[in-house]
Parts: sequence; C-alpha cells; structure tokens
Amino acid sequence: MAARGHVQDPNDRRLRPIYDYLDNGNNKMAIQQADKLLKKHKDLHCAKVLKAIGLQRTGKQDEAFTLAQEVATLEPTDDNSLQALTILYREMHRPELVTKLYEAAVKKVPLSEEYHSHLFMAYARVGEYKKMQQAGMALYKIVPKNPYYFWSVMSLVMQAISAQDEKLAQTMFLPLAERMVEKMVKEEKIEAEAEVQLYFMILERLGKCVEALNVIRGPLGEKLTSELQSRENKCMMLYQRLQRWPECNALAHKLLLKNPDDWQFYPCYFDSLFHLMDQAWSPPEEGEHCSEGSVHHTVAEVVRFVEERIKGEDGKESRSLRGPYLARMELMHRLRERGCPEESLLGDPLELMVQFFKKFGDKPCWATCEFVNRLSEAVPLGEQGEDGFAFPEDTKALQRHLCVCQLSRALGLHHSLNVDGKLLLITELKAHYRHGLKFGATALKTELQFSDMYCLMAAHVYVDLWTDTGDEAMVWQCLGLLQEGLSHSPSNAQFKLLLLLLYCHLGAFEPVVDLYSSLDAKHIQHDTIGFLLTRYAESLGQFAAASQSCNFSLRFFHSNQKDTSEYIIQAYKYGAFEKIPEFIALRNRLNQSLHFAQVRTERMLLDLFLEADIVLSLEESVKAMSLSAEEDDIPWDSMRDNRDLSVFTSWDPKERQLTDEHRRRSLEEECVWLRIRSLTLRLLASLAALGHTPSQHNSEITNENGVGDKTSVHSSLLSLLHQTLQNAALTAEKHAQYPFLGPPPTRLALALSSGSCQCQAAALQLSVHLQELETAGLGKKRWQVRVNLIVSVALHVSLLLSTEILNKCKGDLLEMKETKLKTQPTLLENLVFFVETACVVFWVASYCGKILRPLKSSLQKKKKKKKDANTALVQPAVLCGFQELTGSLQDLLAQAVEHIKGQETSITALKLATLTLEGHTQVSEEEEAFTKAAMDKVQSSYLRSLQEVGDLLKKRAETIKNLKI
Repeated sequence: MAARGHVQDPNDRRLRPIYDYLDNGNNKMAIQQADKLLKKHKDLHCAKVLKAIGLQRTGKQDEAFTLAQEVATLEPTDDNSLQALTILYREMHRPELVTKLYEAAVKKVPLSEEYHSHLFMAYARVGEYKKMQQAGMALYKIVPKNPYYFWSVMSLVMQAISAQDEKLAQTMFLPLAERMVEKMVKEEKIEAEAEVQLYFMILERLGKCVEALNVIRGPLGEKLTSELQSRENKCMMLYQRLQRWPECNALAHKLLLKNPDDWQFYPCYFDSLFHLMDQAWSPPEEGEHCSEGSVHHTVAEVVRFVEERIKGEDGKESRSLRGPYLARMELMHRLRERGCPEESLLGDPLELMVQFFKKFGDKPCWATCEFVNRLSEAVPLGEQGEDGFAFPEDTKALQRHLCVCQLSRALGLHHSLNVDGKLLLITELKAHYRHGLKFGATALKTELQFSDMYCLMAAHVYVDLWTDTGDEAMVWQCLGLLQEGLSHSPSNAQFKLLLLLLYCHLGAFEPVVDLYSSLDAKHIQHDTIGFLLTRYAESLGQFAAASQSCNFSLRFFHSNQKDTSEYIIQAYKYGAFEKIPEFIALRNRLNQSLHFAQVRTERMLLDLFLEADIVLSLEESVKAMSLSAEEDDIPWDSMRDNRDLSVFTSWDPKERQLTDEHRRRSLEEECVWLRIRSLTLRLLASLAALGHTPSQHNSEITNENGVGDKTSVHSSLLSLLHQTLQNAALTAEKHAQYPFLGPPPTRLALALSSGSCQCQAAALQLSVHLQELETAGLGKKRWQVRVNLIVSVALHVSLLLSTEILNKCKGDLLEMKETKLKTQPTLLENLVFFVETACVVFWVASYCGKILRPLKSSLQKKKKKKKDANTALVQPAVLCGFQELTGSLQDLLAQAVEHIKGQETSITALKLATLTLEGHTQVSEEEEAFTKAAMDKVQSSYLRSLQEVGDLLKKRAETIKNLKI
C-alpha cells in the first residue's frame, strides 16, 4: 500500500508511517499512529480510513465499518482517502460501496479522467454493465481516447452475453455495439488489434460470418499480429461455419505446407475433402480454384500430398515429425469407414503401425494381440539375467518396451491372467523398474525416473489382485512399492495420487494430508482434484485435518470473486476484450461448482459438530456463520461437476474404464447426499432460531414474534428432508459400482445403512411436536395423545441411536489375523456417523429442555393451587421421557468412549514387526521396509482418528450432564 497524490503534500509525510505499519502487518501500531495523528489533525480523513483498515485486519469489522462510513458520508475527493476506502471495502468484500464513493467524487470533480476511470472499474468489479457503458462514454467525451470508447462498446457486448433474453441481445445490444464500431471504422479511427478483435467478436456473435470474414481478410485483419496464425485460424473457422469447403481445403493445404506437424489442420483438410466429394465439386475450367488457391478434391490428390510430406520427413537427417505419419493412418481410417477402395494406396495398416512404433516408440506418446507380438519383436533387449528377464540397454529401448507393456494392459492381456500369472507379471515389472533406475542415477529430485511407469503399472496389477480376490496383503505390498517409487521420484504425482487413494480406502487419512500438500495443487486444481482430500477427512475422524482441508479449498473459492474482478479490469485496461467473457465464465463455473457447495456445507456442519454448545451455543454458532434456514444458496439448477475424474493414469481396457453413465450416476449420488447435508444444516439453523425465541403461550404474541413462521419453515424443511431420504434410498439401491480409479462413492449408502440419517430426521421431527406442546401447555387433556407420541418418538430416537448406529461401530478397526494385517474402515465411518447423530440428538434434547422447563414450572404452580388428576397423569410421561432420553444419551456416549479406549489399546498393542509378507511376489528388503512403514502410518492414523473422536465424545458427554429441567 503506498500513499498517492503529490509528493509535496505534507499530509503524505504524516501518513507515511501508518502506510508502512500496514504494509508490514503491524496493524496495532498503525491504529496507534493514526490515533496520534487524528488528535492533531481531526480533519485528516485518510488517517481515519487507515485506522479503519487496521481495525478490519485485527478482526474489529463493525468498528472499522462505522469509521469508514463517517468518512464516506463526507464524500471525499482527495485521492488518498478514496484509495484507502477502496482497499478497505475490497477487504470487507463490499465492492458495491466503492461505486458510491466514485459516483460522488465524479459529481464533485466532473472533469477528472482519473475519477471517471476509477468509477468505470468500480462498476466492472460488481458487473454493472449498463452503468459501465454510460461511464465509458462519459469518459470518452471528457478525454476522447479510443480505449475509453471501446470500453463502452465492450460493456454493450457484456450486456448481450449476460442478458437472459437472447432476442434482446441479438436485436438491441449487439447491433448497437456493431454500429458504434462501424462508426469508428468509417472515420478510420481504428488503431489497435484489440479493437479489431472486438469487432470480430461482435460480428461472430451476430452470426454475420461473411462480414467477419471480410474484416479478417481486409486491411483491418492486418492488425491481428499478437497470435501466430491468428488470421488463418479465424478464416478457417469461418470457412467451416459457412461450409465453404474449397477455401477450407485450400487454406489447410497451404498451412500444412508451412508446418506439416500442425495437427489441427489435418482434420480440416480431410473433412473438406469428403464434403467436396459428397457435393461432386469440380474446379472451374479457368483461373484459381478459389480465393485461397488450389483445391485437392480427389482422394488421389490428398494421398499424394500426405505421402509427399512423409517422404520429406524420411529424407531428413534430423528427427522426423510425427504429424504426417499420423495423418496417413487417420486418412486410412476415414477411407475405411467410407468404404473407399483408395485405402489400399496407403499400404497395410498393421505394417504402418509397426513402422510408426519403430520410428517413434521411444517417445512417451504411444498408448490385436498380433500387433503386440509384432511390436515385441521390434524391441531390442539384452541378454537374459539370472532371474530370467532380459532388460533394455538404453532409454530408447526401455521406452519401446514400456509402450508394449502399456498396450498389452490396454488390450486386456494383464486382466486375463490368473492370480499366479499376475504375480509373475508384477515380479517382471518390478525387475524392469529397478533395472531402469540406473538410467536416472544422476537425475534431479524434480525429474521423473525413466522407469517410473513400470512401478505404477505393477501397482495397478496389485490393485487388480486386491479388488478381485479381497486379499489385503496385495494392497500392503502395493503401498510399499509406491513408497519405494516415491523415494526415487519425489515429484511423481501419479505415485502420490494412487497412494492417497489407497490410504483413504484403508481408512487412514493422516498420511494423505502430506501427500496432497506435496502435490502443490495450483489455482483451478483446488476445484478439480480437491474432492480427493475433502471427501474422506471428516468421515475418517480426522476433524482437525478436515477443517484445514475445507479452509484450503474455501480460500481459493472466496478469492475467486476478487481475483476474477481484477482479471477483468486488467483485460479492459490492456484491451484483451476477448478474454473478458472467458473470465466471467470461469467465475460462474467456480461459483456453481459442486465441490464449492459441498465444502461450504461440510465446513459449516463440521464447525457445529466441533464447537456448538462446547465453545459457543448452537444459536451463537449459527449466528456467527450468518446461516439462514430460509435461504438455500446452492445453485441446484446450474450445478457444475468440475471434478477431474481422469486425473489418474490408467491403461485399463475400454470395458473397465469410466463411462458417461458412471459420471452421471456419480453426480446424481453427490447431489442427493449434498441435499441431505444441506437440509440437515438448515434444519439445525431453524432449530437454533426456534430455541432462541422466547417461550410464548398466547398465539397472537407468538405470531407477532414470528415464531409461527419459524415453525412453518422448520416443518417444510423436515418435509423436504423426508422426501430427499426417500429418493436417497432409491439411489442407494442401485449400488453404483465405479472403477477403482473412478469417482469415490459418497457417504450416502453407509449413512442410510447405519441408520444415521433416519435417526437425525426422527430427532428433528421431535422438535415440531415439542413446539405444538409448547403452544398447548402440559395441562390440556386433549393433548394427552400428543404427549404420548412425543415420549414415544423420544424413546425411538434413543433406541435407534443405540441399536442402529453404535452397534455398527463394534468390531476391530485394525487387527492381525495369522500374521496378516486387516482393516475395517467402515467401522470408523460408522463411529463418525454416531458422533454426528449424537450431536443432533443432543441439540434437540437441549431444545426439548428449553420447552419443558417453563412448562414444568407453570405446571408446578398450578398443582400448588389445585390438585389436577389429569396433570398428575401427564407430567410423569413427559418428564420421565425426557430424563430417559438424556440418560440414554449419557449411557451411549459412555459406551462409545469405552469402545474407543478398547480400540486404542488393541491397536497400540499390535506388533507390526511380526507381520509377514511371504507367499506372494518376491519382496526386496527395501520394499519390505517401505511396506512396514506404510503399515505404521495406517496404525498411527487410526489412533489419531480414535483420539479425535474420543475427545469430541468426552466433551459432548460433559455438556449432556447439564441437560436438566
């Protein structure tokens, strides 16, 4: 932060120390320095704003806002105050207030170019496109510069893009923008490439392809110089839209002569050929074939052209380009699909592929059994060693052999092997991996080993054995192998990703945190692969890590709005108009992200489970989150699944790969689970609102205080939850099975089978009956049946919690059977569901206490005045039911704590050193050490999960003791 304005201004010298303190993060000293300055100079508005920035950064938002508004109401025009207020409002996430600042400044200083410019950018931050258009023209009238004029034009385009009515965009906004640009063209005022790009964008959106083509091919098109082949690429796109296939063919031909390795033009070249053939096109008898030159309209001409490119590559002394060779195979494929006899002109497909492999198989670009056998013959291997394996003698031979192995797996040859065959294959792959390490002996830590893919493939075969046979020894050896691979290639992301997935499947989240952190995910990756981290953290009992991982993701999403606004402003400043819609689309994509909605919801639920009625009351916790039961801020209709489900390298055959149906089912399951969690969160907010309302017996008073509305909201949310649970049961019945490297399943099926969702819904339903009871009072005879229902529901909640959830947590999480280690991660997930459900039931019981406490007191007063037989019957049922509920909760939590202690004792007592890895593939001492280390990590993770769950249950047990009426 630097002071603006004239250097000679004495105020700059006075303010400088405050700026320095703020820049260095010393906010308290900045506040003190501002106070000192304000005592001497009460009218120094900037000092007051800088003090507000210091207060904002020390968590005193309300004080900061009040101080800022004191200055803002004075409508300052000094640059220092305006800039400081702008910074403060951005940090408060209130960019709309910046527009008001500069609107006032522009009124007071109407000829200021700087203030008009700031006003335009302030509108840009909040997406006020119409006001941007007006501000741009106002600025152009004051200072007639082209950029200002085209800011206004671009704002019209943005109004068209954002308009909900497409007809309005096509008939008003875009034509007006077109006329504005045409005016500048006629007056020959077009100066910059950005202005031509904007003109092209407008014509393209209007569908005026012929006019756009004339612009690109005319003198204005000569200004398009910033991107390589910009004019040619735009022409090609327009020719395709206009279906001008002769021009498309001729242009592609010319571009491929210049660069025969530019693949994007081969499909255009071939597409145009077949369109010309279908139209029986023939060239004119005289003159050029078309405006772009000669056209190849027969298969013979195209075959000759491709063969000439290949001859040119064959005759080169330097390394050949791959484009022409791939183009030959692509052309052959297309000719075969059309049944053209000219396919034979290109040669035998199998022979051509073998030749391609011989020429380019040493590059990591190559992803019928007869074909694999032919390729194997083309791989030069050395003499067989003592272990019976022959190894490549250089990296080129290694890459060729690796290509053959990858193809074999892609064709399903690995999967067709029996167990012994797969174990032998793993031994061979590991041998090749360790032999290949010598080629990377001098590699840097940031470089991958040449033979890493052998290690990864062996790990995949281990996973096949684990998923097919259920033998957990396979996954332990897989972990050891991957950890060994990571020790030689610390930067190998695929090793880390697969390790991360395996640890999560085993229920061990502790090692995952460091693995994910070491991936060093950047920007958009927090959205595309963040689900790998956030899916398991809380469900495996690692609450502290879950908080950190959610915060990590949320920081990215929350900064998206601010960052995108800055990108848009920079795009306006530098005339990169075509990028502005892309930035807007990125912002929308992230705001509508499924992952964003999930993380936001889970973070708030987690905060409640960890803190509500422990650190703050439920009501205070809900208020701190600004959580509203009435508002659903999840964009269900425009939800985007931005997960990268192909992040794992895989060579599985087509029938084992992730399909569109898998993706659809996964998204459906994720949305159903998110609805359940979102409704649960809103119901807790509603419960807090009910509990926060003073008890009222008079219906008129109740309605005046809005309690009736809150009860109605609560009831409608409960109805939605029950409906969603019915849909969820149907979704869970489908038992969607995804590939191991596909999307992780949600917690939905386990939540339903454990009884957690049903129990939480029943507990929350109890609050509705309690609200009805509060309205009627305990002493009314006609509410006898209702009271019995309340008691039965309370008992049902207690019983369901005991039988359906806690019992499903029983068993050994980690145990040793015949010197082999076995895990049961579902028991850990069930334990977390028990914790969540216990929290919900506790909050309902707490609300129950708030209702019954005044009713009991009122009833006791009535009993003193008059003995009422009905009251005597009703009182014990309600009060005993409540006492039984709280007593059951205490007993259940005590049982759970004891169970956790027992698990901690048994897991700590496990002697992992005695475990054996015999009976499978040959295991080196190094690999065995890594495997034992992986087991230690799983053991440590289980203990941490149990500790965190146990600590939370103990805190809950203490709060339940205070539940009395």
